[in-house]
Amino acid sequence: MLVNETKGLMWEGEVRFADNFIKRFLGLMFQKPKYALIFVLPMETRINASIHGFFMREAIDVIFLDSKRKIVDLAVLRPWHLYTPKRPAKYIIEGPKGMIQTLKAEVNDVIKW
Repeated sequence: MLVNETKGLMWEGEVRFADNFIKRFLGLMFQKPKYALIFVLPMETRINASIHGFFMREAIDVIFLDSKRKIVDLAVLRPWHLYTPKRPAKYIIEGPKGMIQTLKAEVNDVIKW
């Protein structure tokens, strides 16, 4: 479950962590996203937080957070596209399309899991 603490809203889907190389490498490739996947990056930078939609089957929602879990950028990543967040990020949440809308997520909101 993801919680937008700023607005008191929840996305009640399953949350998993990309906590090893293989999970981070594969992300949500080759599958229809049914859960949110949280990436914990080694450093809070824009370049390390860059993502791609190679081998994705459909568009996904992406939330970029700083080290305080405050949203620094939001994106809908389409298959075969690249995206670099506008500000440095420490966490990336990839999930099914509609996750951002359910949370009414906006830049500066705080997200918890």
